[in-house]
Amino acid sequence: MSHCPRCHQPVDSQAVNCPHCQYQLKAFGHPGIPLYRSSGKESLCETCLYHEDDTCNFPQRPFAQECTLYQNRSEPLISTSIKPQQTPSVTLKIWLQQNLVWVVVFGLLIVSFILTLL
Repeated sequence: MSHCPRCHQPVDSQAVNCPHCQYQLKAFGHPGIPLYRSSGKESLCETCLYHEDDTCNFPQRPFAQECTLYQNRSEPLISTSIKPQQTPSVTLKIWLQQNLVWVVVFGLLIVSFILTLL
């Protein structure tokens, strides 16, 4: 659960409006899209990555106080998580799980080939 920025009451993460003070939390009609708001007098565009690289198509640009497209330029777009190294046995196990059908078909072909030779 998240909290309403206005009344600080707990709010369901999918709620479009706060049930306590009716403050709009998400983009209208889109509970999956967050609505970003400026905390002071400055616009969101001043710190937005899309405004910086001139790819923003938001109609209120460059004076937007609320925006659904906002991406803070100091935050990375993609999280840089490092994958742990896998041992060869784990890699083989995963490969076998993903290709089990082909392993069985190949095994049957080998068995049938051996039986034809005998």
